[in-house]
Amino acid sequence: MKAEVTTLEAAAAGSVELPDDVFALEPRADILHRMVTYQLAKRQAGTHKTKGRSEIAGTTKKFVRQKGSGGARHGNRKVPQFRGGGKAFGPVVRSHATALPKKIRTLALKHALSSKVKAEKLIVLDEAKSKDGKTAALRNSLQKLGLTSVLIIDGAELDNNFALASRNIPAVDVLPVQGINVYDILRRDTLVLTKAALESLEARFK
Repeated sequence: MKAEVTTLEAAAAGSVELPDDVFALEPRADILHRMVTYQLAKRQAGTHKTKGRSEIAGTTKKFVRQKGSGGARHGNRKVPQFRGGGKAFGPVVRSHATALPKKIRTLALKHALSSKVKAEKLIVLDEAKSKDGKTAALRNSLQKLGLTSVLIIDGAELDNNFALASRNIPAVDVLPVQGINVYDILRRDTLVLTKAALESLEARFK
């Protein structure tokens, strides 16, 4: 499969060959859904917590006689029934991460890339570099390419000026190729891959 290469100035810069086993698959929604669920669950902090009755400061002395009070037979002020008491079966600090086989994670990334090709939302960029690091100049370049919601994947090292220029533009994300992931691909309308990113992906999937 061939793809045209463009520059930030919207000029043609040749073409590249995209491997069919990565960019020409039929996207499966179930695999993409599993991967997104896995990613979102893994990044949850899981730091929410309430105190149980064993963690509450309070007396365990029996504060009401066993019989004759007309109320329940309580012997501890820390029980959940009382205000300020411990929470029964409350949330505890834990990891929300779930297991997902590496083969499924790899396949999900291929399906995410293929989904952008099928939707004609994949652009191959010659290079992602900025001379002066100015946000206005980069915004104009993206407008020429018709990009409003975009994920830009560069090689192993990001151009510092390009990263600085892009970070203040809404709905524009820039990641090195090792940070590419299914969730970020799907949450933006268009995916932009540089030639350096393509080379790294081809080496990764071999």
